[in-house]
Amino acid sequence: MELINTGGRPIKELTEIDAIQVEALAAVCTKAQMAAYFGMTEKTFRAVEERQPEVFTAYRRGKAQAIANIGSVLYEKAIGGDIRAMQFYLKTQAGWREDAPVELSQPDDDRTWKIQIMQAKEDGTTEPTGRVIELESD
Repeated sequence: MELINTGGRPIKELTEIDAIQVEALAAVCTKAQMAAYFGMTEKTFRAVEERQPEVFTAYRRGKAQAIANIGSVLYEKAIGGDIRAMQFYLKTQAGWREDAPVELSQPDDDRTWKIQIMQAKEDGTTEPTGRVIELESD
């Protein structure tokens, strides 16, 4: 596409090699950081994306590849039994929420665990629900 300068500053244009760099950097850079890397403002970078669809596509493809790579690692960790990975995955992908905080207490005899189920209130405090789970320790 031929760019016509109607006066003012020269129009910024990224080369094919720059577009390859955009795709590679998209995994770790925001658009503002990407713009700084290429020596322009974020507004100018976005204008370049509008004028050069290949730059826009490179950024989106790079971001998508990074998300897919990290998502795959997270998924494998969750499948492998990593509780934190499972929780994060279910919260972000399945809409799970932690509305019912749990409190643990153990009596002096160290034999029975009591789990008190709490109800979260709108003001951020909690109150007991009356549900208690007791577990015998070995």
